[in-house]
Amino acid sequence: MRNFDLSPLYRSAIGFDRLLNTIESGLNQGNGGYPPYNVELVDEHHYRIAIAVAGFAQSELEITAQPNMLIVRGAKQGQQPEKTYLYQGIAERNFERKFQLAEHIQVEGAYSENGLLYIELARVIPEASKPRRIEIK
Repeated sequence: MRNFDLSPLYRSAIGFDRLLNTIESGLNQGNGGYPPYNVELVDEHHYRIAIAVAGFAQSELEITAQPNMLIVRGAKQGQQPEKTYLYQGIAERNFERKFQLAEHIQVEGAYSENGLLYIELARVIPEASKPRRIEIK
């Protein structure tokens, strides 16, 4: 895996430091793409993240919403019995997946169905940020 040094860009990209941090964290995310996920556009202001969490109980999953960040963790409880596999294609390891959220994106809820964890997101623009008509006198 290559390591990219983005520090020269920080000197010339004033105001884009958050964008560069996002790119840098994406390059350094060492989870190897586990677990796989989809990000769906439901409609203009609603999104859905679907994460494959086969083998995890709801009690072993944790979702944390922070400003501009969504963190999903899966941790197996207790000692797992030793198994002898002829072929192991289903990963059974703990994970942490982080999603950078744009401004005004809020987590509406989450549910699990058929081995997938669904997280519902919505863009909620505050009244102060919405365009308003100015009357000309």
